[in-house]
Amino acid sequence: MPVIESTYKPAFPFKNGFVSTVYSGLVRRVPLKQERERITLSDGDFLDLDWSFSEEKTSKLIILLHGLEGNGQRPYMTGAAKLFNKNNVDAVCMNFRGCSGEDNLKFSSYHSGATSDLDAVIQHAVQSKNYTEIYLKGISLGANIILKYLGERDAVPTQVKASVAVSVPCYLAGSAKELHAFKNKLYHDRFLKHLVEKLKLKRERFSDLLPEEDLKSIKTLSDFDSVYTAKAHGFKSAQHYYETSSSLQFLPHIITPTLIINALNDSFMSPECYPVKEAKNNANLYLEMPKFGGHAGFVGRKNVYYNEQRALEFIKSIH
Repeated sequence: MPVIESTYKPAFPFKNGFVSTVYSGLVRRVPLKQERERITLSDGDFLDLDWSFSEEKTSKLIILLHGLEGNGQRPYMTGAAKLFNKNNVDAVCMNFRGCSGEDNLKFSSYHSGATSDLDAVIQHAVQSKNYTEIYLKGISLGANIILKYLGERDAVPTQVKASVAVSVPCYLAGSAKELHAFKNKLYHDRFLKHLVEKLKLKRERFSDLLPEEDLKSIKTLSDFDSVYTAKAHGFKSAQHYYETSSSLQFLPHIITPTLIINALNDSFMSPECYPVKEAKNNANLYLEMPKFGGHAGFVGRKNVYYNEQRALEFIKSIH
């Protein structure tokens, strides 16, 4: 599909990518009543799911996936859930392993290309909850997982009708390089601090798998991916992880109607993260590149974000 012309025009302060990103991550609040459910996975680990519901009974569900070190209570999750609930769609915010406030049971946890847990949640929604129309929406790392999930398999469950990927680093090596640049030092250091703190907890239970000297050697996000992500999840190296987990290579194979929204002033994105060629060559892929928005910072009116409104419009348009 041709690239979609974006209509996003934020208020003046939020034309600055840094301001919109930081405001959205640290200032925005969207209270939402949620009910937590824990499901057991096939490998014996668990996932915590945070549900919120439409006022009327519905067979429609949106599954929401967060970004790196996010959770089901982040405003970009509750904001989308609240909007869809108001439009007769139930919502479930999927907490990745170790992100729900309690460490998961395994040494491994989650990463940008781990799609099996999303598949488990979809199967749970279909088989245990009887939803007949399922939509997927992800932010950042969660968006990459969705795109990879849709493009890597021969068949997607027929209940999955549409997906939306926002601020998606679909070329992980490029985004990793951008995150290590000086312009992103504040973000880089914040992510790294959270990840290392959680890894210290893991080491208390898995000291044999993570020597103290390895933990101390982590100075950058790339180090983290080398020391932990790659080794814990069966990759040869951080680079191998980036190559195999990037969703960019799977975009040509997506047959589920999918909207990608990546802001042109997102400092986490490399040029490869704007898949114009892939969108033009795939009738099921819609690419929107707003001039503004930063990283998941599409500030809108009345605390409804532009990307959330667009997700709702896009999903409605599919029917």
